[in-house]
Amino acid sequence: MPEIPLVPAHWSFPAHPASVRRARHAVAESLPDVLRPQLGYDLGLLTSELLTNAIRHGACREDGDLVELVLWPADGHYWLAVSDPGTGKPVLAHQGADAESGRGLILVDSLAAAWTSRPRPTRGTSVIAGLSFRQGG
Repeated sequence: MPEIPLVPAHWSFPAHPASVRRARHAVAESLPDVLRPQLGYDLGLLTSELLTNAIRHGACREDGDLVELVLWPADGHYWLAVSDPGTGKPVLAHQGADAESGRGLILVDSLAAAWTSRPRPTRGTSVIAGLSFRQGG
């Protein structure tokens, strides 16, 4: 009999900066206890950076837009997908030393085993990033 996979965790949050903290907490709480020490901090950083980008660049708070998160384990990784209704594609750019923003994707690129962006089938864009983990802690 095949192993039945876990159902991915899924959340929707208002496109508001206050959602970043709530999302980080939700993602951390969904991890198995044994994996929190291994993945909790880095997954929290990925959640913060990707959700902040989605809120700033892909969603419109005034329109009541939502951003979505999906978290699932597969093939020795925990995958996080952050989706917004925007059509833009994130670009990895190296900012000057005096820039006050624009380093989020550099952090994502250094933390994640892999990441990409994909258009959604109906509307919007998803950014997917994976962190590798060791079974058994």
